[in-house]
Amino acid sequence: MLTARRTAAVASLAMLALGAPTQFAAADGPGGGVVCPPDKLDCDITAESPGKPADSEQGRPSSGAGGSGKPTCAIDSQEVPCTRDDFGVFNSADACYWQVLQPQPGPQDPVWGYATGVPEDWKPGDPGKLYNVICPGAGRELMGGTTFSATDPAAAPAVDPAQLAQEAVEKMTLLGPQIGITPKPGGKGVIGMPVYMWTEKGPETYGPNVASASAGGVTVTATAKVRKIVWTMGDGKTITCTTPGTPYKAEYGKKPSPDCGHRYSVPSSTTSSGTFHVTATSTWAIGWEATSGPTGQLTEVRDSAVDITVAEVQVLN
Repeated sequence: MLTARRTAAVASLAMLALGAPTQFAAADGPGGGVVCPPDKLDCDITAESPGKPADSEQGRPSSGAGGSGKPTCAIDSQEVPCTRDDFGVFNSADACYWQVLQPQPGPQDPVWGYATGVPEDWKPGDPGKLYNVICPGAGRELMGGTTFSATDPAAAPAVDPAQLAQEAVEKMTLLGPQIGITPKPGGKGVIGMPVYMWTEKGPETYGPNVASASAGGVTVTATAKVRKIVWTMGDGKTITCTTPGTPYKAEYGKKPSPDCGHRYSVPSSTTSSGTFHVTATSTWAIGWEATSGPTGQLTEVRDSAVDITVAEVQVLN
């Protein structure tokens, strides 16, 4: 249970800042507001109706239950109101309620002497205001008071669409090619014969792969597709293919691959391992678009490899 503890220091600051009686009002619930009696040190500030478990860390607004997009606020994993008439607006950065002092005290007001965070060189007319801050939660009852801030602490932080795009990419599973090749690994080919290279065309191996990330009312949707695959054939040659390649079929015979192929001119026995180590490297092109308007591009690289054997043609006399 979240409580607000009435101490002499906090209560006196509340009186100075808000002109309110020395009590903390509980959150409005179905039965209306509830206040702590004068002889009680603690009172529940959560909603009277059973709260839903918050899906966020302490003080971090979440997207709301069921993905509804409605922001929620939480302290110690317990949902709390994001805005309260008596406390002000919840600030996710410190899990405190901030309410601007109205009116702001004059330059000679003694409140400036005990307000925290006032820069030594600050003078009337400079940016910044005094706020009454209340920080409820276990072990935090004595925090808060009258605090200076040069910016509005309750303002929603700017959402960086590029960061959301990166978060969307991290939700994806982007893999290297699922290699198909003739000759098959474990089999044996011969020099001069056409070599076919291809990859399976799944969302994780070729695309499209789509994921989204949201924050502060902004959603970024990213779409990833393989732009090219560079095949390093193990004989010093590289082949760049802009298609997934064509899987080999027996009826193709000795015809070369129409879009992604190779021919070996030396046997794999010329290498120290006796095989050609074939590496396929995919370059994923990722385009993203934010509901707030910005767009952008990202690139990811993934690879996979196989070993194949290629022999010389045996001539019979």
